[in-house]
Amino acid sequence: METEALQCPLKPKDFASDQEVKWCPGCGDYAVLNAVQRALSELNVKKEDVTFVSGIGCSSRFPYYMDTYGFHTIHGRAAAIATGVKVANPNLSVWVVSGDGDSLAIGGNHFIHAVRRNVNMNLILFNNEIYGLTKGQYSPTSERGKVTKSSPHGTVEDPFNPAELALGAQSSFYARVPDTDVKLMTSVMVEAEKHQGLSLVEVLQNCVIFNDKVHAAITGKDTKADNQLILEHGKPMLFGADKTKGLRLNGLELEIVTLGENGITEADILVHDETMANPILHIMLSRMKLPEFPIAMGVIRNVEKNVYDQALHAQRDHEQANSKFGSLNDLFLSGNTFKVN
Repeated sequence: METEALQCPLKPKDFASDQEVKWCPGCGDYAVLNAVQRALSELNVKKEDVTFVSGIGCSSRFPYYMDTYGFHTIHGRAAAIATGVKVANPNLSVWVVSGDGDSLAIGGNHFIHAVRRNVNMNLILFNNEIYGLTKGQYSPTSERGKVTKSSPHGTVEDPFNPAELALGAQSSFYARVPDTDVKLMTSVMVEAEKHQGLSLVEVLQNCVIFNDKVHAAITGKDTKADNQLILEHGKPMLFGADKTKGLRLNGLELEIVTLGENGITEADILVHDETMANPILHIMLSRMKLPEFPIAMGVIRNVEKNVYDQALHAQRDHEQANSKFGSLNDLFLSGNTFKVN
């Protein structure tokens, strides 16, 4: 995105619309809204250079609460419509706001191909592992055995891991953040916008009404130090209250080790490299689950890849420059024509 920087940067509140925010009290969506507004302020962009596109769901009210351009579209089609917006106006900063049901169920095909094409836009995936707007049915990310209104005896399906799905579709940027850490969310949103290509940010978001505390083991004050691994590019993968636990490779498997035990030093700990072309380690990090491993947070993958809209415009410009026809009218009038008096 190549937008013009402002000489007088806008504050986060300048990106808030005059609409009353109507999410349930305590919903994690408020924190995401806060983080995005902060990120846009840090990026120093004009409001008219930004647009938000949403599908259907609680998170899809997002465009109403942003004082930017926006589209509230139809169920599952936000990524497709946003692709059209970006191709039509490549100078826009395009953000897709979608839930786990909207993007991974009815919108699954559009989600996969937007990632595969690497359209230069940002997709924020709100993952609360439930259908909130339609009152508590299980979603594609609900855990096996989850009892809901649409699975009264528990689900018999294994859930999607959004990271695995995205990385399998050749994602060039994937990050995961909790809705309880606005500072981390903000920094990741900034990095997402700076990335050239589709930036997928999965937010572990809480639905206080239909799936309350679904991520509590990860985000709880007493557990987050041990259950979150905050990744930083170029730094060792350490976690825990005293940063004494870390990850290392044991053959083809990750394992947790403790500094000072059995001669383990910081030199033995894996260093995070979000730019590795080979996605194997990124996939391993994204697959880590409690209670054996902490949940990887932050930017997991950030690599360069051909960008769909840039390639499409370059192709069009090349054909126009080398065409013998200066306009569509020239093409129509070429060859055999008839004049009617």
